[in-house]
Amino acid sequence: MSDIFSTVGKKPSLSKSVESQIEDAIRVRAFKPGDRLPTEQEMCAQFGVSRTVVREAARMLHAKGLISIEKGRGMFVRSVSGESAAAPMNRYLQMHFERSYVMDVVRARQILEPAIAELAAKNRTDDDLNRLAADIDALRQAEADQRELSDLDTQFHIDLARASGNSLMPLLLDPIHRLLPEIKTSIYAAVDDAKESAVQWHSEIFEAVRSGSAVAARAAMVEHLKIAEAHAERMLRRQPKTSPVS
Repeated sequence: MSDIFSTVGKKPSLSKSVESQIEDAIRVRAFKPGDRLPTEQEMCAQFGVSRTVVREAARMLHAKGLISIEKGRGMFVRSVSGESAAAPMNRYLQMHFERSYVMDVVRARQILEPAIAELAAKNRTDDDLNRLAADIDALRQAEADQRELSDLDTQFHIDLARASGNSLMPLLLDPIHRLLPEIKTSIYAAVDDAKESAVQWHSEIFEAVRSGSAVAARAAMVEHLKIAEAHAERMLRRQPKTSPVS
């Protein structure tokens, strides 16, 4: 095998330099998903470093989800799924989830989701429509359990993103959607008519998407998220200022 990697010399962080070179090789597809990387011994020779350095680099790559380490077999390039790609942002938002982030989440949705509704009206399939209709029915029939209501509410928006026909939309919204149940649970506890409002506007969005009216779908989502913003503000006013949203 020709040498893919170059020696890293005596830089302050050898393991970081090794990690960066391997990551770059994976990104340019010198190694494809499922490929086995060179052995530790081969990497030590190519990089001019010790096994300890290579193992530390491998641990960092494994933590990023780029490789798997199989005892007795070696290191393999992992396929990157939408979930693994979104994981760093999920962790960031969860670690920084404070009161101010509630409105940040709402306003991020106001930027993204009207365009998603518009795309869904243009690109939805019959299967998409069946899923969206089932989501609305499930929310309408759900009892007062706030966590269940929030999960069912969020599922409609997840399925709408899938109906957009753009594979990046669910990926972009995934970190936000992972926070929504926490926010919506608090909203359902604080706002008496939150469920009725969600059913009404999900239904209006659905009808616009089903009819193929992109303009109406966008407009309905804009209005839905204006009301969502008002509900979030009502919920926050009822929360003690020193307590996190839960």
